[in-house]
Amino acid sequence: MMDNVKTDLLVIGGSAGGAVAALTAKSFYPEKKMTVIRKEPKVLVPCGIPYISTTLNGEIDKDVMSDAMLTGKGIELIIDEVRSIDRESKSVTTSKGDQIGYEKLILATGSEPIVPPIPGIDIKNVFSVKKDAEYLKELFGAIPSVKEIVVIGGGFIGVEFADDISKGDANVSIVEMLPHCMMAAFDEDFCAKVEEELKEEGVGIYTNCTAETIIGDEKVEYVVLNNGEKLKAEMVILGIGVKPEIDLAREAGLKISEKGGIWVDKYMRTEDKNIFAVGDCAESYSFFTKNPIPLRLASIASNEGRIAGANAFKLKRVSEGTIGTFSTMAGDYGFAKAGLTQKGAKELGYEIVVGDAEAPDRHPATLPGTHIMKVRLIFERTTAQLIGGEIYGGGSGAGCMINAVATMIQNRMTANEIPTFQMGTHPLMTCSPANCHMLSAAEDAVSKF
Repeated sequence: MMDNVKTDLLVIGGSAGGAVAALTAKSFYPEKKMTVIRKEPKVLVPCGIPYISTTLNGEIDKDVMSDAMLTGKGIELIIDEVRSIDRESKSVTTSKGDQIGYEKLILATGSEPIVPPIPGIDIKNVFSVKKDAEYLKELFGAIPSVKEIVVIGGGFIGVEFADDISKGDANVSIVEMLPHCMMAAFDEDFCAKVEEELKEEGVGIYTNCTAETIIGDEKVEYVVLNNGEKLKAEMVILGIGVKPEIDLAREAGLKISEKGGIWVDKYMRTEDKNIFAVGDCAESYSFFTKNPIPLRLASIASNEGRIAGANAFKLKRVSEGTIGTFSTMAGDYGFAKAGLTQKGAKELGYEIVVGDAEAPDRHPATLPGTHIMKVRLIFERTTAQLIGGEIYGGGSGAGCMINAVATMIQNRMTANEIPTFQMGTHPLMTCSPANCHMLSAAEDAVSKF
């Protein structure tokens, strides 16, 4: 047992939020002792998990974050599980019985998958998407031996799993309760394009319905939908979403937000000013309304980690709230969004002006690999400020361009300012400078004000 061991900064959790928080803190406060404690021997790259099946040939170890990114910077790494936090003594107790004192503490305990109470959910070959290497070995190890796979949930996790698995030998179907896949993220026409790409890869799409029962004896055989339809299934993957892992924080008496995450202020501090929280376990707040929003992404966790790490011993950075910037792939197309959709903006009471543009993503359009890219920009009518953007296009182009859109939103650029955005282009990598989608969409909106 390690008695009276102390560190200046203790980070609980070593995935995107925790690792980035520790690295940021070390760069700001190199003289301080930094320790990361996590329960997993291996940490997976969260966003890479859906692509282990086919793209990474089922090899889990190709999706592992290197411990050297921490230890190489002089950050101590402990593999153990924290069981309790004593805020008064500023120490934690681990499952091995060790006690570690801290000056400052960052909680990055992450999230766990949502498992709905569907009859048959415990049958063999029904899997949730846990960030656990040993568990995922069983999941991905089972895929090569099955031919019929049903994915429950048509959001990011479900679509990405279906997209990657469909490149292999199995037949894949998605069951989604909303009218379209990805409907919580995109406007309807973008959702329809996602489904079009999935269908071209042979993915079955079942929307406006839910999984009512999972049937099987030794292992799953069918999924019965609430409309009576029966889907053959040798494997079921639950891609419904995640919920914050807040047990440690709750037991330590920290405030939990109305949406279920650990309450934090604009510096990522909890009610206890010596304890910060980042990532999926922490509450995120909208850039636009400052209200809690249920967005849990590795990119958000990394951003929050950079804020908390910088603020660990002296307040240096402020969170302006989460814009919500993300991208995904379906077939050959990338789909990306930043900020609000048309529907989301209207629900919040915004009067909006929308600009659209479509053009090839390379120039000239005769180049091999050229796709049509569509960009939609959404502006608040009174101020003309950009509040949202949606993009689809070939390959990684949408993912790159959406980051520029997010920068414009964060800096509150207006419709009239965007057309003078200075950009670099190349025939094989970008659209034509004479017909840039972002600039053209902004010009389209300007003409409508």
